[in-house]
Amino acid sequence: MIERYTLPEMGRVWSEAHKYELWCTVETLVLEAHARAGTVPADCVAPVRAAPPPSPAAVAELEAVTGHDVIAFLSAWADNTVPREAAAYVHFGMTSSDLLDTALALQLTEATDLLLAKAAALTATLRDHALAHRDTLQVGRTHGIHAEPDVWGHRVADFAFAMARCTERLRRAREAVAVGKLSGPVGTYSNIDPAIESRVMAELGLRPADVATQVVLRDGISEWLSVLALIASVCEAVAIEVRLGQQTEVAELAEPFGQGQKGSSAMPHKRNPVRSERISGLARVVRAQVVPVMEGIPLWHERDISHSSTERVALPDAAAATDYLLKETTSLIAGLVVDKARMLGNLRMTHGLIYTSAVLLELVAAGMSREGAYALVQAAAMDTYRTGTPFRETLRKHAAEEGQPLDEARLDEACRPERYVRRLGVVFDRLERLA
Repeated sequence: MIERYTLPEMGRVWSEAHKYELWCTVETLVLEAHARAGTVPADCVAPVRAAPPPSPAAVAELEAVTGHDVIAFLSAWADNTVPREAAAYVHFGMTSSDLLDTALALQLTEATDLLLAKAAALTATLRDHALAHRDTLQVGRTHGIHAEPDVWGHRVADFAFAMARCTERLRRAREAVAVGKLSGPVGTYSNIDPAIESRVMAELGLRPADVATQVVLRDGISEWLSVLALIASVCEAVAIEVRLGQQTEVAELAEPFGQGQKGSSAMPHKRNPVRSERISGLARVVRAQVVPVMEGIPLWHERDISHSSTERVALPDAAAATDYLLKETTSLIAGLVVDKARMLGNLRMTHGLIYTSAVLLELVAAGMSREGAYALVQAAAMDTYRTGTPFRETLRKHAAEEGQPLDEARLDEACRPERYVRRLGVVFDRLERLA
């Protein structure tokens, strides 16, 4: 991911320098386990443990010759080891993917911990915003058309629960990727004892793969990335709601607009929903990584290398973009401007048409057939659409033509927006308990 959309902590997780630090950690723990088991000389451990990780530049210089990153790393690290002969037992019994997959699991868990903290923060921000607007009336919209009265907090509550579910999915996905392997070239433990694997994984906070070939099967990593795509999509759902609400003709919502901020190089009046649009764009980047990574599950025989190049791009990009999305969406909601008066004005825009569902039921309760009541209400509604005459007036006219008496007191109750949201308390009670 480019620097513009990479936050510092997440950037460090996926940096080359940190990767080599993790490689050194894995190799040192394996060497120590071998020494304790008597497989290698004990006096080789201290020099290796003291050797600093090689620089990315040193590894790159050697990789330009070897064409193999692990061999280049081992050679560069050996150059830092005094005496150099102590490095002879590093990587003993291992294959490259023992190191790569185990260190990748560490990077994935580190990245996940950063994402979990931000996902929890976004959930809390959405929850608090929804509770603050539990009584903020607005019109509900289906297909982009006015439907029935609603409250803004109800819409945001949906996002809060969705992000809470995503957070729980991410916790489970962390377990799915916290898996390493130290079982040799085709996973048969041909030159390394399974006890070494068990000991090292425990020290790293990972669990050994139940079975592996040269690599750990990529279903766990695919699950993890799919969860990131879900998180990104929920962030985009929030952003789209803001974008729609900030349209000039709607004007119910607005992104925070800072002192000195500019909306357009040509039109000084513009306050564009640029943050929400950025969220929508980056969500596409995260979702785009799912299929390429999932295609790393079917490999040739015990292993090919087709998954490797994909993951070097897809995993850091998806993690960094999701990290950025969570931060941006949290900031968006924390600073969101909600125009309650405009919401009420829009609710009244259609002259009472939003009350047709309750009026229909009142007519049925008064003894009309559903078909007859629907036809009467629809005819009155279409009249209001054409003329702009308030719905109650067109309803009276069409009811009189049909010889249908109206109970005005019951219609008064049916045409109150509060009637439509009076049972939402149960949703907000659940929301208050959301962690």
